[in-house]
Amino acid sequence: MSLQTSRLPLKKRIRRALSDGFMRASIAAAQDLINRKRQDRFAELGDIDSWREAAAEIRAHTLDHLDFYLDRFVTQAEASGCRVYFADDAAEANRIAAELLGSKKARKAAKSKSMVTEEIGLNEALQEIGVEVIETDLGEYLLQIDNADKPSHIVIPALHKDRERFRRVLAEKKGYSGDAAPENMTRFVRGVLRQEFLSADVGITGCNFAVAETGTLVLVTNEGNGRFVTTLPKTQLVFLGMERLVPTLSDLDVLLTLLPRSAVGSRASVYMTLLTGPRRTNDLDGPDEIHIIIVDNGRSEVLGSPFRDVLRCIRCGTCMLECPAYRHISGHGYGALYPGPLGAALMPALGGYPAFKEIVKICSLCGACDEVCPVKIPLHKLIFEHRRRIAEELRLNSRLEDAVFGSAATALGSPFIYRTATKAAFLANLAPRIGPLRGWTKSRRLMKIPTRRFRDWYKKHRAQEGN
Repeated sequence: MSLQTSRLPLKKRIRRALSDGFMRASIAAAQDLINRKRQDRFAELGDIDSWREAAAEIRAHTLDHLDFYLDRFVTQAEASGCRVYFADDAAEANRIAAELLGSKKARKAAKSKSMVTEEIGLNEALQEIGVEVIETDLGEYLLQIDNADKPSHIVIPALHKDRERFRRVLAEKKGYSGDAAPENMTRFVRGVLRQEFLSADVGITGCNFAVAETGTLVLVTNEGNGRFVTTLPKTQLVFLGMERLVPTLSDLDVLLTLLPRSAVGSRASVYMTLLTGPRRTNDLDGPDEIHIIIVDNGRSEVLGSPFRDVLRCIRCGTCMLECPAYRHISGHGYGALYPGPLGAALMPALGGYPAFKEIVKICSLCGACDEVCPVKIPLHKLIFEHRRRIAEELRLNSRLEDAVFGSAATALGSPFIYRTATKAAFLANLAPRIGPLRGWTKSRRLMKIPTRRFRDWYKKHRAQEGN
């Protein structure tokens, strides 16, 4: 995978998503359920805004001093026995990984869920050199064997599927003969994956956070697959987005208090793994080697841009669960690895406007995402700034959009044209039957515009009162 998950035009993606009734119902049910649970868990913390403020300050402070904390983390990680590499882009990250796996003569890698490895297309790069990559997160695994389907949410990747679809896929691809009960299918997959863990040459993980003061890697999972990936294979590769640092363990406590509550409405994740260096002499398990690849892949440019606040993100996905647009089109409608309000703010900054200028149009600018973001990213303001740059600085809008908004600006700037246009505004009552508004008004009933303007009525009314 890479940053772009679909080559379809925006309208086709949205039509396809809107026509998927099951997906829309699943997203709506998940939003309603998790949002209620999140509110309950937040209420237990008391003054939630002070928690969010503290988390925002930690993330902002880290970004302000990122070079210092990166240097400190690398020093501590190497002191604990890890090997650390820097990759400027996806190609370099994949090249380093390929060389490491080649030096181990690895043929199979067990991998836990990781957005940054999806971002750089690691699976495809390793498959090209003959390494089989096994996804071990249950949702990711089911998508992988279902013809490498794309995730629809960054925390709940298979949200758009139903249990019967999974039963058919497991039967066709893995010989499952049971029913569609989730616990039975999960038990079957657990047996399959157990053998994959035991036979994997290398374990691959992402990293939720990396603690600068101790060189510690932090993994937050709910299924235990992360524990297997980090303990059974002798060699472990960790991909770390360069912004995912926290200065101290005390700072980590604040972020881990908010992350599971925001992501799935839980007080804590089922598994939380802190790794500081490879296995030591008296340790019972753990990898003999840990290689950490710190990935830039455009983050340095975002850090120096007006969109740097989006790098505060802790990948909880809360903004998606609150977003009314995401509710109807899911992650697939965005056609981007990072969907929802996060994607609309991040993707144009990370992947460029030529590929992602359309994604910002999905946002209604309602600001609901801002109200729930645990690190207070002003998402809708960043999305609005993208729109402004696209229209005013880069002039990337279509000719039709330029013509419409240019005409509006001319009319609003000229008293004569404005007066004439508002007097003729009642003609817009025909809009449902003509022009580009026809599709938009198909399911809406617009208010009828009166033939007389309010100011004309008021002027006449005052004149009559004066008489």
